[in-house]
Amino acid sequence: MQDDLFGAPPSPPPSPPSLAPVPPAASAAPGGRKPASRKAVGAVQLAPQALQWQALADQLPPGLRMGVSTWSYPGWEGLIWDGAYDKSVLAKKGLEAYGRHPLMRTVCVDRSFWRPLTASQYLAFAGQVPADFRFVVKCPSVVTDAQVRDEDGKGMSLNPVFLQPDLAVTSFVEPTLEGLGEQLGVLVFQLSPMTWGLLSRPTELLARLQAMLDAVRAALAAHRLGAQIIVAVEVRDPELLTPELADALRAAGATFCLGLHGKMPPIEEQLVFLRGLWPTPLVCRWNLNREFGAYGYPDAQTKHDPFDEIRTPDVHTRAILAKTIDGITSRGLPAFVTVSNDAEGCAPRSIALLAEAVVQAEAARLQRLP
Repeated sequence: MQDDLFGAPPSPPPSPPSLAPVPPAASAAPGGRKPASRKAVGAVQLAPQALQWQALADQLPPGLRMGVSTWSYPGWEGLIWDGAYDKSVLAKKGLEAYGRHPLMRTVCVDRSFWRPLTASQYLAFAGQVPADFRFVVKCPSVVTDAQVRDEDGKGMSLNPVFLQPDLAVTSFVEPTLEGLGEQLGVLVFQLSPMTWGLLSRPTELLARLQAMLDAVRAALAAHRLGAQIIVAVEVRDPELLTPELADALRAAGATFCLGLHGKMPPIEEQLVFLRGLWPTPLVCRWNLNREFGAYGYPDAQTKHDPFDEIRTPDVHTRAILAKTIDGITSRGLPAFVTVSNDAEGCAPRSIALLAEAVVQAEAARLQRLP
């Protein structure tokens, strides 16, 4: 069963009937379009053509939630937004329109990684989306980064509060619970790249992680909603993918977050680690196409801007991810998948293509049943 869940993708099955095509962007390709006029500041509306995705959304497993990482991209005009809006307007007012898109049932709140957010800020997010929407939220880096970094991301000194249990609870767990309530879906603890000193002392590192996760679980257990919230740990050092990490996650009732980018092994290798935690929910953040390498975010941003088209398709990752989603959700477990523009060039289009691939994976699985 586990090999079927996490193995290589099958041969491409027949396409499901009459899936809607990916809608064209509202403007022409970069270089040949006129600058779009900005709409007057007001309520941001969902692009009418986005509703064509409802038929596809209805075919997806109910336990699957897909969404983007950050929603404030003007290039999604015609895909998400009904017109041209400034980035600042979308950051403040775009979430309500985004939450009405049929395929977008979650979003990753990335800004919480850079500094802690307050309960009132989370409450404002929750008030903009439907009741059945769920948030994936990243723990502040002050807790999960072993180093204090400068503005360029270079480590300057060791972080004295790295994985500090009380700080994780007070700066992250408590405000998210208070502000998001039932709309909190996943707490992600992204461990930034470690110093060699820490990596060479894995027992000490995992003991600190275990203590923090135990405190997080205790705080969740004290809350009426705690049992339904997924706790996921993402790492940026492949050296940490060991049986000892799996044991620590299992003991704390946490799962592993697939981080799809050049710093980590490809998806099929990470799934070997995830298999060791089975049965487990799926939490995946598809951040960067591997062709850009471990430090390729600037190059990806340059190539993909304005993020309105698929410019670096990754069919291989998409196929394996779709099969994994189908395998896990068909066993009644939830799946949260968030996608960055830099996965393929345009997160909304990637999500539409991934949704189609999930439907195809389900059809192929059902065909194999006796």
